[in-house]
Amino acid sequence: MERPSKRLPDELRKVTIEPNINKHAEGSCLIKCGDTHVICTATVEDKVPMWMRNTGKGWITAEYGMIPRATGTRTEREAKKGQTGRTQEIQRLIGRALRSVVDMKALGEICIKIDCDVIQADGGTRTASITGGFVALHLALQKLREHRRFYTLPLLDTVSAVSCGIYEGTPVLDLDYIEDSNAQTDSNFVITGKGGIVEIQGTAERTPFSSDEFKTLYELACKGTAELSKIQHDVLGE
Repeated sequence: MERPSKRLPDELRKVTIEPNINKHAEGSCLIKCGDTHVICTATVEDKVPMWMRNTGKGWITAEYGMIPRATGTRTEREAKKGQTGRTQEIQRLIGRALRSVVDMKALGEICIKIDCDVIQADGGTRTASITGGFVALHLALQKLREHRRFYTLPLLDTVSAVSCGIYEGTPVLDLDYIEDSNAQTDSNFVITGKGGIVEIQGTAERTPFSSDEFKTLYELACKGTAELSKIQHDVLGE
């Protein structure tokens, strides 16, 4: 089986992360995973949701969206038509992923909002948003440390995400749109730098997949997220 991109089954697309691309945001980056490009920004607010007030804990939340021509045909802005269930699901996933590696007590009563705006989509937009969102979050926390809000970053680990699937009978890493839309099995793995599992989403689009196939997909995901974690580390310098 030859992949449409000519990549090996266990090969990521080319991944680059450009930090500090927005002068206004406390943290920001442009992540490119092949032809999927996402701008991630982190905004710090000196308040938490009402239900968290006086708890001494902070909060991390996320929003996700796609510009109208991120895809092959133009889609209406969700600001006009309202958010879809898919969008709500993805932004909740991003928020859960990022909160899993933050010490909320050490963060203190502040809220950090991560905005992930897909400017070009070719599969894996939610996983790219998590990987880039962590970089934006980390940069915002660095800025807070510089301003003496805390002396040690309130981070427990790094986190990244990648898709895996079974394409034409072969387990593959990091699906692009052609593979994703034709895969027999599609899954997303959110994994920390130390190898902890945050979330796994897996669906058999046609024939149910076996436990051995799932193990292979998990091993591919571990390899991919380890490589993504190194890219994050190289960008952040910590």
